[in-house]
This record gives sequence, structure tokens and C-alpha cells, in this order.
Amino acid sequence: MKAIGISRYGDASVLQYWEVPVPQPGPGEALVKVHYAGVNFMDVHTRQGKYATSSTYPVRLPVTLGMEGAGEVVDCGLGVSDVAVGDRVAWCLSWGSYAEYALVPVTRLALVPDDLGLDVAAASIFQGCTAHYLVHDVAKLRAGMTCLVHAASGAIGQLLIQMAKREGVRVLATTSSEAKANVARSRGAEAVFTYDHFADDVLAATDGCGADVTFDSRGAPTLRGSFCATRTRGLVVSYGSVAGSVGDLDPIELGESGSLFLTRPRLADYIAGREELQRRADVVFAGLLAGSWEVSLSGEFTLETVARGLSDLESRRQIGKAVVKIIEG
Repeated sequence: MKAIGISRYGDASVLQYWEVPVPQPGPGEALVKVHYAGVNFMDVHTRQGKYATSSTYPVRLPVTLGMEGAGEVVDCGLGVSDVAVGDRVAWCLSWGSYAEYALVPVTRLALVPDDLGLDVAAASIFQGCTAHYLVHDVAKLRAGMTCLVHAASGAIGQLLIQMAKREGVRVLATTSSEAKANVARSRGAEAVFTYDHFADDVLAATDGCGADVTFDSRGAPTLRGSFCATRTRGLVVSYGSVAGSVGDLDPIELGESGSLFLTRPRLADYIAGREELQRRADVVFAGLLAGSWEVSLSGEFTLETVARGLSDLESRRQIGKAVVKIIEG
């Protein structure tokens, strides 16, 4: 089968287009014929080596890329009873979806409703489950609260806005351009600011109080500003560092900023078992089918396109909003 992977870390030039045997499922695994693979920052981070020593995401070389996908189960290993051959499934945080077939632990598989496209499932399970646990488990948003969403036109940012609004939460947002601001507004953001003076803008919009919760996926350029934009004893949720990591944070800064709470959660700890994953996926998929929220697919690539060296710039424009189509039909 054809697959895309890496045997060393680096830029897009390290991508390899492999011809490898179709794997055989072991105990607790299913073999899935991949229809679509999602495109995510984690794919770029994997290639760059950011998980080389991670215990949460123990991805080691050599590895087939792609941590999110959707397809059809074609074989099951010993002891598998939660899924069966022919089931339509989606998964995330299991590497190997940039291939014609993927071995996926059953604990990472969620059943997909028959009336939901596998392309949408592949592009929504990671972002959707992430937004769901951030809103409901980490931030515990409820009516009357105000939250700030950075990178609000991104895939997760859009879902955070939509899920927060559904809970009756006032949403403020940041983006880097007016076009992106319009996307955030279309999803329900009440006010959208640029990154230049966003903390002052948030304070002005909240009568000097600040947001109850700030969702920060950017990291170094915004995290300290997020402290300033969050109310006393508020919560800052740092769930990514796509614009750079913060390596010099002194906890006293949280006290100086108003006795803030800071957390850096990861999805893996909030889909600890298959039941929890399926529960979150059911909410996400049902919301998409009902029109409660929307995931927009902005691009569709082929394995061959990715193998030729999809540049970081091109990838970042499509992160979370595109899929790699593995098979026709």
C-alpha cells in the first residue's frame, strides 16, 4: 500500500512516499481502509520532532503521518467487539492515516452515523472533540460568562465560538485580518479584535473586568497578553503553541495578573477510553447533522500532492479545514 511518513525530523523535504505491506491487526486493533485523513498542526509538529520525547503522544521514528482519519473497518484483531467489519469509523490521536490502510486501536475509534460524510467526520473528530472538552470539561462554560477565543477563524476556534454561544456565553475573539474577523463574527463572536492591543480591547469591552476564560492556542505572542485580558481569579486555557512556545514563565506572573488559573490540557487525557471518545464524537456528529455548528472544508488533497512536499505555508492555510482523500468514491 502507499503511505507517507518520515524516518527523520525536519522540514517538508523529509516526507517519504512509501510502498509498504498492508498491516495486520493485533489484539485490540482494527484495520481500517482509509477514505480521508484530516490535516492538522499535529502532523506538522510530528514532522518537526515536537513529540520526539513526549509521553502523552509517544510517536517515534519511523512513523506514517496523519493522526486523524475516517474510513471503513475491514479486519479486526483478537478481542475486538466494539466495532465490526463494515463499520464506518473515525479516529484521532492514532498515527498512520496518511496511508491506504491504517491500524487503529479500538479505544481510538468512534462510529460515524450513516448520514454524515466521511470527509466531514475526518475533518471534525479531532477539532470537535477538542472544542467539546475545552468548553464543557476544562472551562465549564455556562450562561452569563464571557470568554475570549484566540485564532478564532481557525478550525477549533470556530467550534469554540459555536459551542460557547450554544451555552449562552458571550464570546470575544481575536484574528489577524478583517477577512478572518468576518469568519469569527459569522460563527457568533460578539466582538473581534486584532492582536496588536487585544488585552486593552477586551478590558474595554468588559468594563475593565476581563474575560472569565481565555482560550489561547498561539502561545508566546499572546499568552502574557491573555493574562492581562482575563479577570481576577479567571482561567487561561493554553491548548496550543502554534506561534511559538513559552519557555520562561514564572508562576508568580499568574499571581501578579490577578491570581489566575493556568492550564495546559491535552485531548488524550479527555478521551481516556472508547466510551468517552464515542460520547464526545456523538455530540459533535449530532451537532453537525442538526446544523447546531458547522465545519467548513476548504481544501481536498491527494496523497500524491502531499508526497511531493506540501509546504508549511500551504499546510497552515488548510490546517483543520482540509482533508487528504485516500480513495475514490
